[in-house]
Amino acid sequence: MGSLEAAVVGAPPKRSPPLRSSPPPAAGRSSLHRARSRLARFLFSEKVGYVQWVLTVAAFLLVIALFQAFLPGSAVERPGGGRDAGGGGLAQIQGLDFGEGIRFVPTKLLARWERESREANSSASGAFGGRPPRRFGLRKPLLALVFPDLLPDAMQLQMVSIASVLKEIGYDVEVFSFEDGPVHSVWQTIGVSVSILPITTKREITIDWLDYNGILVSSLDSRPLISCLSQEPFKNVPVIWTIHERSLALHLNKYAANGQVQLLSDWKQAFSRATVVVFPMYIMPMMYSEFDVDNFLVIPGSPAEAWESDSSAKQKHHNLKENMGYGPEDFVIAIVSSQFSYSGMLIDHALILEALTPLLQQLPYVNTSFSSLKIGILSPNLTAASRTALEAIAQKVGFPNSIVENIIVDQDMNNFMDKADIVIYGSFLEEQFFPNILMQALSLGKLVVAPDLVMISKYVVNGMNAYLFSKEKVDTLSKILLEVVSNGKLSLSAQQVASDGKRHARNLMATETIQGYVSLLEKVVKFPSEIAPPKPIEEIPVKLREEWQWDLFLNIRGMDNLNGSFKRYKMLDKVEEQFNQRNSGNTSANFDEAFSSIAWEEEKIIEMMNAKRRIEEEELKDRSDQPHGTWEEVYRSSKRADRARNELHERDERELERTGQLLCVYEPYFGEGAWPFLHQTSLYRGVGLSSKGRRPGADDIDASSRLPLLSNSYYRDVLGEYGAFFALANRIDRVHKNAWIGFQSWRASARKNSLSKEAEAKLLEAIQKRRHGDALYFWIRLDKDPRNPQHLDFWDFCDAINAGNCRFAVAEVLRRMYNIQLDWNSLPLMPKDGDSWSVMHSWVLPTRSFLEFVMFSRMFVDEMDALAYDDHHMSGRCFLSMSKDRQCYSRLLELLANVWAYHSARRMVYVNPESGAMQEQHRLENRRGQMWIRWFSYATLKGMDEDRAEEADSDRPDRRWLWPQTGEVVWRGVYERERNMRQQQKERRKQQSKDKIRRIKKRARQKTLGKYIKPPPDGADNVNTTRRR
Repeated sequence: MGSLEAAVVGAPPKRSPPLRSSPPPAAGRSSLHRARSRLARFLFSEKVGYVQWVLTVAAFLLVIALFQAFLPGSAVERPGGGRDAGGGGLAQIQGLDFGEGIRFVPTKLLARWERESREANSSASGAFGGRPPRRFGLRKPLLALVFPDLLPDAMQLQMVSIASVLKEIGYDVEVFSFEDGPVHSVWQTIGVSVSILPITTKREITIDWLDYNGILVSSLDSRPLISCLSQEPFKNVPVIWTIHERSLALHLNKYAANGQVQLLSDWKQAFSRATVVVFPMYIMPMMYSEFDVDNFLVIPGSPAEAWESDSSAKQKHHNLKENMGYGPEDFVIAIVSSQFSYSGMLIDHALILEALTPLLQQLPYVNTSFSSLKIGILSPNLTAASRTALEAIAQKVGFPNSIVENIIVDQDMNNFMDKADIVIYGSFLEEQFFPNILMQALSLGKLVVAPDLVMISKYVVNGMNAYLFSKEKVDTLSKILLEVVSNGKLSLSAQQVASDGKRHARNLMATETIQGYVSLLEKVVKFPSEIAPPKPIEEIPVKLREEWQWDLFLNIRGMDNLNGSFKRYKMLDKVEEQFNQRNSGNTSANFDEAFSSIAWEEEKIIEMMNAKRRIEEEELKDRSDQPHGTWEEVYRSSKRADRARNELHERDERELERTGQLLCVYEPYFGEGAWPFLHQTSLYRGVGLSSKGRRPGADDIDASSRLPLLSNSYYRDVLGEYGAFFALANRIDRVHKNAWIGFQSWRASARKNSLSKEAEAKLLEAIQKRRHGDALYFWIRLDKDPRNPQHLDFWDFCDAINAGNCRFAVAEVLRRMYNIQLDWNSLPLMPKDGDSWSVMHSWVLPTRSFLEFVMFSRMFVDEMDALAYDDHHMSGRCFLSMSKDRQCYSRLLELLANVWAYHSARRMVYVNPESGAMQEQHRLENRRGQMWIRWFSYATLKGMDEDRAEEADSDRPDRRWLWPQTGEVVWRGVYERERNMRQQQKERRKQQSKDKIRRIKKRARQKTLGKYIKPPPDGADNVNTTRRR
């Protein structure tokens, strides 16, 4: 169809300017203003020549003359309502254009898919090292279908039919719904499991959406899931959001008028999260154009019209015409048109009305005054001026006022079409799809007469399920009408054509819809190497892909249409209510209510007492002696006070309990989507790989602050959980003071594979008693991983999840690590002895052994980065995946702990996550002669680590080197340099002290100017006089 077909050869696809239904007055003024602006630029442009001026004026005068003929003042009134005897009432407009074509082409979306296809082909041809990626096909791709409820409706019928085809070509499907309903049994009939999600708009849905290769969301009411998928780590899961409601589009003007900008922004953010937003009609992308972020697509076709006609047929009364105000002898004709407004619409209706005039003579009059012919023009897009002109045209061609009426209200249009005998499509506009109004008419069993447009002729056959006439020769419409109308009723042949049309409409365009979704999934969903690609749709039975699954809904059809209008606006009302509550939270009324319980007099007294106390303390401080020290002493005291203040922070109960434990299990996570899967007990502690997505108020570790490398999104994605390993190992004594350390992926909790309380107790008991010594305890087995349904051995599974290049990558990295000759390609032996291995980074180790494992991992990751960085960072393609992949070698690192533990002679013990039962895997006595102990010994790894540290610390190479950024750079020269620096600082301080003393001694002193004599007291006699005896 037009939505999925390629663009015109030789030119990029273009998206025609959107034409809307008749806009509100404000929009009309805006359109008029834009038109005037274009006209002004055109008239005053220097490129317009004299001949173009003349042609423009002539065309304008011609249009004025033509429309002047149709105005009420120009209409010629005929006695009795007869038409002009000449018969050429509208002959002068036969040669006019019927309007320009309207096309919606998602240009950027198609260009993106074409670019991705070219990149995929080029990467396959130019593979790394001549090793193209290989697909193993161990399991089927898994899709999730999400619905707001499971009530029977056309959407459920469509998705059940699509899911049946998807299962047939090789997909696995699971259904999620916010409410249960009768369709639950239908999904179970076709072998699809159904899960009920909690009804909440908060992001607390505990489903690991990373398990699904794609998610198909239906209806606006499923927006809570879109909000959940907008957070990490689910932001990159492909989402196809099918929207069939117009309710939100009809609310946009109200939101804009009320100034609800934030509400519009929230909806736009939701639309932008979807990988593709699918609409069933081409007019809907134009209605939702405000939310378009180049991800809109149209897959035309839906069983909605046939479903509604079946539902309304059960509620119809027998005498429908009499109930609607028409007599039983009236012959009703409905003229319908395109859902788009275009310039030639008025001319199209005029030509149709002229072709209907022969029926005035054939159909009898009732009581000799009123004709039994009733014509209704169903066109909500006509303006008031156009309707006035159309009435004048009807009078001009000979119709009395009581025969032709304009119907613009949707409900009246539906009722009028229900009682119509013939439905005529009165639009000659070439469109991209079969008109929905004709689909509705066919589903109601009405006789359809339409022009032979391309998209109409493609789906109906003239004389079999509808009648077609040439748009170039409109007079053929009169001949068709005279043939199908006999004695004021439809002829038997016409009734048979209408009946065949109704049966044909039940599955009309089902093939295009089903194939459209299958083709869309092929473009959107990227399959990892362990997933088998689906079969071509041509290999499934024709009946399955060309018909809707009506038979599955036979027993539940009576339960539909329950509070349909209420359900349609349910989510919109909920979102608007939450928005109003959020905005009204800071009103003066709420502010006064929040502070009404405060005893203001008591607060005032307390504040005065505190102020008085502060003044007294300041006065006493001023009176006391203040010793003055050097700036160095002041700096040290301030630093000491800061450290004391940081150490006195308030600790929660889990942090205090964790201090005396033997073990702490860390749970790395990235984003708010993983919060519901994290544990809250003291045994566990979260590690946020990004500072933005950390849990508020939790005692989680910020990995990016401990390891600045994780602030780079590229390495955060590539390393995965290994980023948490490196961050914790970097100066580990500052955050981890336990003898044992463990890790558990949040995805283990999502898969119900995390440790139970009983398993935790038995694991702690085994650690405390040192039952297995220096061992690696793990509780998620390789042979039970859903990615390994065929129970492959270690290296085969590693190849399967890494596009067949795992062995090559590990051998090449080890060769570079140990600096071995080029022709070396050996691999560490990982035997298939009936035991299993650890996956998903869920294990426990002694802290000292963990540091040794990190020392090995840092060197391995450094060489892995040097091997894959250039190609992956520049193009996004990795030789360990089938398509563009941000994780690249993170799947290989997931299995690296097994290689290190096996060849470093560590015991490997499996712990049953439910019961806690322990079973040793790959016993040490059976490994003799198979382990590479010298390669993985602590002495070897420590020597390699010190060599790299010395190079990084002494030589400081200019090349891009990852290893120094993954942790501490420590070697013997660092300790010596630090000791020398401390000795130099000590000697410098001694010299400064000696210099100070020397300056004091050499300081010049001023001599005494004279001797001070104390004067006698004031009351004493003159002591200088001599006393006579």
